[in-house]
Amino acid sequence: MSMIVVVINRNQNELARTLKHEGLRVGEIIAYRAWRVINPGWFRSGDDRLHSVLMRDYVWHLDEPASGDVHMHGIYSFQNVIQSKEEYGYDSGVSGPLLFGRVKIWGEIVEHEAGYRSQFGKIVSLDYGDPELLDKFRKIYKVNQVPDHLHHSLPSP
Repeated sequence: MSMIVVVINRNQNELARTLKHEGLRVGEIIAYRAWRVINPGWFRSGDDRLHSVLMRDYVWHLDEPASGDVHMHGIYSFQNVIQSKEEYGYDSGVSGPLLFGRVKIWGEIVEHEAGYRSQFGKIVSLDYGDPELLDKFRKIYKVNQVPDHLHHSLPSP
């Protein structure tokens, strides 16, 4: 179950620290976000994991949910679909391509004007971005996969 608190304030971190629990509980929420891909380069190696766009060192692991303290950062996501760097409000100082998709969020959740800050998040699907990277990371994170028994029942092209 999750708690949702609506926040419309410029100093969102300070306000989030002072909010009291109102007892509202809901299930999981499907939201939208972007992930950064780190390509191998001269001074860094790629790691076949998706990373937070702005929290540069945060890695989205395969077998555990992403987590964060909603009073400081939390797991940010949007209420509406984002499909591009421009829609995301992409900071040109952030290196690497972005992939866009859906995330399931739960735990303590603070609602903002455009989205959420949650305690936990798990990748549900990867939907937009470079086709080769989408294919690669869909396999790694086991999302957007058609089960084997359905492959055999699909008509041939």
